[in-house]
Amino acid sequence: MVFISNILKDGKLISYEEWIAYVDSLKKEIKTEITDESGAVEIITEKITGAIKKRIPETHFGILLSGGIDSTLISFLCKNYTDNFTCYSVGLESSPDIDFSLKAAEKIGLNHKTKILSLQDMESLFFRLAKILGKELINIVNIGVGAVELAAIELAKKDGANILFGGLGSEEIFAGYQRHENSTNINEECWHGLKSMWKRDFLRDCRIADSQKIKFLTPFLDRDLILAGMSISGDLKIKNEFKKYILRKSALSLGLPKEFAFRPKKAAQYGSKFDKAISNISKSKGFKYKSEYLNYLCNNK
Repeated sequence: MVFISNILKDGKLISYEEWIAYVDSLKKEIKTEITDESGAVEIITEKITGAIKKRIPETHFGILLSGGIDSTLISFLCKNYTDNFTCYSVGLESSPDIDFSLKAAEKIGLNHKTKILSLQDMESLFFRLAKILGKELINIVNIGVGAVELAAIELAKKDGANILFGGLGSEEIFAGYQRHENSTNINEECWHGLKSMWKRDFLRDCRIADSQKIKFLTPFLDRDLILAGMSISGDLKIKNEFKKYILRKSALSLGLPKEFAFRPKKAAQYGSKFDKAISNISKSKGFKYKSEYLNYLCNNK
């Protein structure tokens, strides 16, 4: 089961139509746009702190830590309230996410575990993931991102941690993708992206979480944080060549070191080098394209 605010009903993922209606209802609630940077920092600081604090479990839990702004901020804020958690990071040898997560854990003082996977490990992981996702959900992004999630979950479960914080939703609310930068209306693109999450993210993550009997905690999808984030001018979301600028400024105001608050974005499959693993395994099996390897996974899972 995935714990994502307002997308579950009776423990099951709500329908696509219900999610679209929910996002539309949030959009209607926003009456004014925040254009003042200090005001925007203040409200995001308040809402992200509240979203994380109210989700902290009483039992031991985990955090999926990549060393990027989202997961490092979650870890940093959780540290203010409890030490009853462990951060988990996975990747290939010398992957950026392993390097940055180690730096973040040392700087903040986090209980942290890592796993460096070999190509042999990755091939086994991809097969397990393909079986979980099923043919209809197998694509380059789902295999790359899903493999990061699955590897970290398996690492966490060895500690008995079956509740995990993640940063899902931050990219859409705070404009973290290139398509936001290319858009003529950043916030409209954010709304469109929020709606797209049901097919692009929720289906994959729900299937993985259900198969592993774990819960994801996703504070960036907190209702109040979405409303606050989406009330902020797009000009404050991408500024000075930084995507998610206002979130980064809020993280700085909370005390997160600048090297993590302003770390350039690395998607999970690239920061872990798992996408590179897909390429290398594809070539080792004689496939010219990664898509051919995915077809192989579909037919041999």
